[in-house]
This record gives sequence, C-alpha cells and structure tokens, in this order.
Amino acid sequence: MTTTEPDGPMTAEAPPRVAQPSPRTLAWQRRRRSAARFWKQYRTHRAGVLGLAALGLFALIAVTAPLTVGSDVQSVTSAPGDPLESPSAEFPLGTDQFGRNLLGLVVWGARVSLLVGLLAAVLSVAIGALIGITAGHFRGWYATVLMRITDWFLVMPTLVLAIALATVMTRSLGTIILAIGVTTWPTTARLVRAQTLAVESRPYIERAKALGGGHWHIMSRHVLPNVMPLVLAQTTLIISSAILAEATLAFLGLGDPTVVSWGGLLQDAREAGAVSAGKWWYLVPPGAAIAVVALAFTLCGRAVESVLNPKLGVAR
Repeated sequence: MTTTEPDGPMTAEAPPRVAQPSPRTLAWQRRRRSAARFWKQYRTHRAGVLGLAALGLFALIAVTAPLTVGSDVQSVTSAPGDPLESPSAEFPLGTDQFGRNLLGLVVWGARVSLLVGLLAAVLSVAIGALIGITAGHFRGWYATVLMRITDWFLVMPTLVLAIALATVMTRSLGTIILAIGVTTWPTTARLVRAQTLAVESRPYIERAKALGGGHWHIMSRHVLPNVMPLVLAQTTLIISSAILAEATLAFLGLGDPTVVSWGGLLQDAREAGAVSAGKWWYLVPPGAAIAVVALAFTLCGRAVESVLNPKLGVAR
C-alpha cells in the first residue's frame, strides 16, 4: 500500500488583516464615550435636569414663535384688542397699552432675550478665555499688563460700563450684545488663567516643549482642551447674567425700540403706568419669564460645574 506525498510543505493560512481605525475615528470614539459619561453623571443632578427641561421648553417656544403667534403680533396698527385689557379667554395674559396680545408678545420676546443672552455670553467667554490662556502661557510683562486691565474691569461696576457703552453707541441688539460681552469677561479670564497655569506645570507640557512644540501648538493642543470644561461651565452661568443685563438695559430704555424683548415689555409697562394702575398682567409674565430662564441656566451651570469638577461637591 502506497501513500502519496504532498508536493510541498504545508503552510498555515495567514489570518485576514483587520483594518485599523484612523486617528480621527479614534478621536470621535473617545469624544462619544466622554459625552456618554458626561450625560450619565449629569442625569443624577435633578436640579440640572429640571433646568435643562425648562430651557428646552423655552427654546422650543422661541423657535416656533413665527408659526404659533406670527410676526404680526408686534404690529401696533393691527392690534386685536383694547389697551390694557385684563386676562380673558381671548387674551390669556391680557393686552398691552396698544391692545396687543401679551401672550404673543412674551412668546416672541423669548427669541430676542435668549438670542442676546447667548451671543453676549459667548462673546464674554471668548474674550475671557483668550486673555486667560495667553496671560497664563506667556507670562512676564504681557501677563502683567493683561491682569492689570482685568483688575480694572473687575473693580468697575459692570452695569455702569454697559450703560455707558449702550449710551454712546446706536441703539440696537448688536450694541446690547457688545456692551454686555465686553464688560463681563474678567471673571472668566481670571479662572482660565489659573487653570492654564495649573495645566502648564504638568510634565507632558515640558515634554512637548522639549520636542519642539511651539506656542500655538501648546495652547491649542494641550491647554485649550483642558480648560474647555471650565469654559463650558462658565458659559452656562454667564448666560443667565447676560439675560438679566439685557432686561436691565432694555428696562432703562437703552435697548432696541424696534424689537420686542422681555426687558422691553417691562419698560413699556413702566411707561404705561401699569405699576400705579395695578395692571399686574403687564408686569408679571415678562418678569416671571426672565426669572425662570435665569434660574434654569444657573441650575444647568451648577450641574455642569459639578460633573466636570467633582471636588466641588455640589448638592444634587
């Protein structure tokens, strides 16, 4: 009995090569995992979830305002009711001094107040983050000059500076955003500078510098990602202050008279004598909206701050 030998030595087949994910894919995966961990911890803060739900409701109201109340609600010439009517089935929140539906005005005013608050807070945080990071990185005379300017803004009353800017410039939403943004950044600058100094004292920063990393590389690739959680928490806290500042400036008559905002409604109520006449429905809705939104942003900011910095031990 004979056996047939194989033509050559048998070799095991090589396993198929598995494609390795690209660095960008890995980065996105890490970001998704970080976002999932953040949301999981954020959900444990009941006050933060409540504030987020309230903000979501107000954002939905603001976005859908053109569909629900229409832009003609601002028109004085086509007002549907009589001046200063009390709440009724037709006008749930009554009417203003021109006979316009106050419910529609409050809904439409949410668009302006939220937009101004958000943009002013973004401008403020952007200025503060830029000054804080550069002052913490370069140090020396440059940091000294920036910090002295920051100290000057800190000791000056923010509202007085905003009123001064809004007075000398044209009355528009852009002026209000600029006036609030350029007067509320010092606190952010101080916090970001302190965080930048802490980050740049770590060993991997020294290694990056030894390997030839320039100033822009250090600040954009190492410092900025580490201060972004602080910047995010600071933004949510500043938005509430910006909304209150916008309402204050509008109440003082420094807002844009051509747009409807919650602060502008309070100003109109004051001019119409609603306080002395007991027309409470003219004052309470816009004032309550300002208070609720400011509180909601504060709750969200505290929850974000607690998640990003567990050492604070903020009560849930």
